[in-house]
Amino acid sequence: MTIFIFKNQLAIHPDCAIISQHLRAQELCNQTRRRERKIQTGPWGTTEWDEIRCWFRADVGQVVNVSCSEVFQHFSSKQGYIYRNCTAEGWGDPYPPYGEACDFGDDAEPEETSYFSMFKKVYTVGYATSLISLITAIIVFTSFRKFHCTRNYIHINLFASFILRASAVFIKDAVLFSDESLDHCFMSTMACKSAVAFFQFSILANYFWLLVEGMYLQTLLALTFVSQRKYFWWYILIGWGLPSLVLIVWVLTRKLYDNRGCWDDTDFTAVWWIIKGPITASLFANIIIFLSVIRILVQKLKSPGMGGNDSSHFMRLAKSTLFLIPLFGMHYTVFAFLPESTGETARLYIELGLGSFQGFVVALLYCFLNGEVQMELRRGVRKWRTQSHLSPGKRRHITVTQITTLERAEPLEAICSAGNTVV
Repeated sequence: MTIFIFKNQLAIHPDCAIISQHLRAQELCNQTRRRERKIQTGPWGTTEWDEIRCWFRADVGQVVNVSCSEVFQHFSSKQGYIYRNCTAEGWGDPYPPYGEACDFGDDAEPEETSYFSMFKKVYTVGYATSLISLITAIIVFTSFRKFHCTRNYIHINLFASFILRASAVFIKDAVLFSDESLDHCFMSTMACKSAVAFFQFSILANYFWLLVEGMYLQTLLALTFVSQRKYFWWYILIGWGLPSLVLIVWVLTRKLYDNRGCWDDTDFTAVWWIIKGPITASLFANIIIFLSVIRILVQKLKSPGMGGNDSSHFMRLAKSTLFLIPLFGMHYTVFAFLPESTGETARLYIELGLGSFQGFVVALLYCFLNGEVQMELRRGVRKWRTQSHLSPGKRRHITVTQITTLERAEPLEAICSAGNTVV
């Protein structure tokens, strides 16, 4: 099971997080003990690690207590206490015992693990739904000649980035966590590193294609007369090229300076910022573009050529804004610039729960609810029903006639550009 919060769109299992926290506490305790050995002893006991927690030195005769929530914060919510007496010979035995005081048994499941197992079901349904809808949307856009234009080519690449993202989640879960007999917290194989690297690439590509969608829409609204194909290969370079470059730098850095585990941790902040920096920059750029697009839409709605009253203008602006939020990934910006410890539960709901369904929402808004797509699908169904009842000769004659009529009545560029505006 995997926690995908923005902190790393993180790939660390909750069990591994607990173990990592426990090992860090042990190391800090050992460091304290080593420092104490260099200091002259006095009338106090020494710091001790009892394989569960660190008991720092205290005055001889002092009784120290700790709460169960402090010792077993992931396993028990019981408000009990454990006591130990500091003597001249060292620390006495804990009383009552840990298991009795904190109602903790060997078969207890961490509350955090149980909590995230529920979220795994949520994002599994979300990503599976997104995969099916996105693949179907790509088939629709590529099957009909009318939809072959720059706008839809960019949509197709965005859909592909969402497909990669969903696939990467399932691949990484399968590689890292499918075999319960493996100690996934300490495994370090080429397969798991490749899975995490592919996951990071899919995240980067997804954010950069959201940026490309914003850049393209800004170009359409700001520059009325512009060749749409002129910038298309620049969009390809931004959407796929920049994530590839960032990933290469990150992989080389991890290989040379932090080649531990499966590369799914963020212990070294400088290394993690190789991934987080470009993502944060793309989100910041999309915020600016989003506000600029809204400003342009407001100006267009207030222009004399737009009919209607203030109420209708407001409704059209609200509809356009709601359509743009998933396309620009605006829901990710809620926590993007806050400390990573802020609102972790809310982060999970927004970035894991809602994020897993984002691909489905984008495919729904920009393909299945599109009037052109619905009209073309209905036309295709009618055509198939008609031709299924005709002989082969009549079928060829009607097909040629339909194609000729469509080419005369509905030029390709006109159909592709008809849905470019969001108002």
